[in-house]
Amino acid sequence: MKTIKLGIVGQRTEYRFHSLILRALSSVTNQTDLHKVHSLIVVSGQHQSTFFCGKLISKYSQFKDPVSSLSIFRINSPTHNVYLWNTIIRAMTHNGLWSKALDFYTQMRKLNVKPDNYTFPSIINSCGSLLDLEMVKIVHNDVLEMGFGSDLYVCNALIDMYSRMNELGSAREVFDKMRNRDVVSWNSLVSGYSANGYWEEALEAFREGRLSGVAADAFTVSSVLPACGGLMEVEQGQMVHGLVEKSGIKGDIAVSNGLLSMYFKFERLLDCQRIFDEMIFRDIVSWNIIICGFSHSRLYQESIKLFREMVYEYEPDLLTVTSVLQACGHMGDLRFGRYVHDYILENRYKCDTTACNIIVNMYARCGDLVAARQVFDNMKRWDLVSWNSMISGYFENGFNKEAVDLLKMMRIDLQPDSVTFVTLLSMCTQLMDVDFARELHCDIIKRGYDSTLIVGNALLDVYAKCGKMEHSVWQFEIMSTRDIVTWNTIIAACSHYEESYVGLKMLSRMRKEGIMPDVATILGSLPLCSLLAAKRQGKELHGFIVRLNFESQVPVGNALIEVYSKTGSLKNAILVFEHMRIKDVVTWTAMISAYGMYGEGKKALRSFQQMKETGTIPDHIVFVAVIYACSHSGLVQDGRACFNQMRKKYNIEPRIEHYACMVDLLSRSGLLVEAEDFILSMPLQPDASMWGSLLSACRASGDTGTAERVAEHLVELNSDDPGYNVLASNVYASLGKWDQVRTIRKSLKARGLRKDPGCSWIEICNRVFIFGTGDRSFQQFKQVNELIEDLNRTMDKEGYVADLKFVLHDVGEDEKINLLYGHSERLAIAFGLLNTKEGSPLQVMKNLRVCGDCHTWTKYVSKIVQREILVRDANRFHLFKDGTCSCRDRW
Repeated sequence: MKTIKLGIVGQRTEYRFHSLILRALSSVTNQTDLHKVHSLIVVSGQHQSTFFCGKLISKYSQFKDPVSSLSIFRINSPTHNVYLWNTIIRAMTHNGLWSKALDFYTQMRKLNVKPDNYTFPSIINSCGSLLDLEMVKIVHNDVLEMGFGSDLYVCNALIDMYSRMNELGSAREVFDKMRNRDVVSWNSLVSGYSANGYWEEALEAFREGRLSGVAADAFTVSSVLPACGGLMEVEQGQMVHGLVEKSGIKGDIAVSNGLLSMYFKFERLLDCQRIFDEMIFRDIVSWNIIICGFSHSRLYQESIKLFREMVYEYEPDLLTVTSVLQACGHMGDLRFGRYVHDYILENRYKCDTTACNIIVNMYARCGDLVAARQVFDNMKRWDLVSWNSMISGYFENGFNKEAVDLLKMMRIDLQPDSVTFVTLLSMCTQLMDVDFARELHCDIIKRGYDSTLIVGNALLDVYAKCGKMEHSVWQFEIMSTRDIVTWNTIIAACSHYEESYVGLKMLSRMRKEGIMPDVATILGSLPLCSLLAAKRQGKELHGFIVRLNFESQVPVGNALIEVYSKTGSLKNAILVFEHMRIKDVVTWTAMISAYGMYGEGKKALRSFQQMKETGTIPDHIVFVAVIYACSHSGLVQDGRACFNQMRKKYNIEPRIEHYACMVDLLSRSGLLVEAEDFILSMPLQPDASMWGSLLSACRASGDTGTAERVAEHLVELNSDDPGYNVLASNVYASLGKWDQVRTIRKSLKARGLRKDPGCSWIEICNRVFIFGTGDRSFQQFKQVNELIEDLNRTMDKEGYVADLKFVLHDVGEDEKINLLYGHSERLAIAFGLLNTKEGSPLQVMKNLRVCGDCHTWTKYVSKIVQREILVRDANRFHLFKDGTCSCRDRW
């Protein structure tokens, strides 16, 4: 009896001891205490107990001491106890020793220890971490052979493993064969799709899970939010957000961070700010997302402000710091950029090459090239971005020699990449250095970058801006791939160099090749219509603008006003202007200029007054347009008032173009003495345009004395514009001073200068017909010549007398009359009369100013044929109707 009682007491004592040891193991929080408990187990003789060995292996694993875990396991080896094998495999997996875990699995199988459902999740995890597809197949096969193919936890582990290996087809296959699924099954599938960029599949799996009744948890939501952001599915994203609010998982940091990231992708910055402000808990990720997000959204000031707040609560990581440095670079905030750089140095951040590149770029953008070079020189290693940042910094700050020298240094170890070449080509563009551009082009071809789109676009741009349009077009044609930038560059180049036909053909080709024009295309194309006065193409582009919903863009509206005004449709220009909700100073300038071109000076002044009433502050260009309008309407006092107002009221110092407009105003109004005095008293050196305006007025008024003086001034300037030299030559010719005429013509010839030949054009039935002066090669020449002769006979009866002073050739009177009849605008008008319906208006364009006799001739024609004839010359529009003209021009 006594023996039985002692046995019971012993069992109870052992049980209590085991309980105490187990409780001690559970409560230890550091390795020192764990060693004490371990010693107690050894002393008590329990060190070979399977139960306590397993607990010790797990505990040492938790404290990241896999060596001690292995030591305990070896004391009990070899063993056929699956629990110990599972424990050591789980310990190795937990400490990232995945190969070791798989080795134990192989040993276990060799000893014929049968794995159970606790073995496979850890083994599957190790396979996934090692991305060992061969081992995956072996383990998956073992799972099926041992009958665990329907085990929920094993299947969930398989789905997760296949997802990590981007084997989404296998993951889906495992998922589809599962008899039972829980929220982890769905989460593994959704997160697998989302993490690998299969966003549509992720959303579809999320919807399936919701329909099957699975309650989404924080992990589900944080997995599906990137898919919503990646697909820009705003509505779906808002629905998930609503689910977050209803399900009470809003407080989960991972969910809030996911919402922040998604709304940044949607560019809904107010929602981002609201979510961030409402977050009860924030971690380093939250701050990173919002600071980097604002920086990427170009809200640099907000990004910097948030960084200032963050450093009081958290120590930012390198990602945050470099994002703020980029914001400083974009803002040009050198002071705060230096502060952030000092913060990096003081807190001993380990800056990799990427971080150093960002620091170099920040200093370069802020103009501190000494600091940029110092950081560059102290870098442990340079990549192409390092060199490109420094070269670009030198170039953008005007240190072109240093940029080229650094390029030579770079070539010792590295060869330029596409970014380097683009930077250098941009430098050539700015310097107009086509020779260096050609050198770079040869190097580009040698290095194989000629097929790189961004480099091709840069070559296209540099040749165009250096005036080599034939090279630019050639570069365009040989490009194997083109994007919207390519097309926009060539179209804009055609516009700049007045290659209107080529530009419009390029636009047509672009549309045929299926490239959708953007705002830049439209802004490059509309001036082509203005240059050609291509009314039909202008209207077509306007229709296209409406279809693409670009009409609300202010620059597009401004360009349309200019197109309509320059293609003879002032009415449409006014309609565009009136429909514009937002008007800037350019809008008002365009409208004022339009009125000026049509001789509507009073309306131009009224628009100028309206502009000021809206609060729009005039700039120097507006005043050019207003004085120009006054000049073409004879509003001398108003023009003077505007000129004086510019300086006194708006503190705008008159420029050469303002003085030129004033000279033109006085000259056109016959105030020749005042115009000459104005030129001689102005504080700036007068240019050829001023003397040219006055000389034209002198010719028209017959003031030969002033004309001769002005011609001398004009010749002294030795202008490269052949038009002014020809004007002076014509004045001398009219005065019979042929020696001076020969001197001027000899000078023009020696300098290779030649006045553009006069030409006119007219658009009929969507075709443009061009006529040169004295042209006899066009179809219907005979009929046109006969019509001109008929019109001349009728005009002679009504009092028309040819003004031979506009023929400045030393020939007989009959020959001079014939030369007048061959002027290009007369040919275009006669051709138009023959090929258009009686009574319909005509519109003719001319590249030079209409001569005085052609102006008189067209007045008579408008009366004889009872047609409205609109002629646009190099200066303005002339509307002829019933023998009168809207302009006040003098010849």
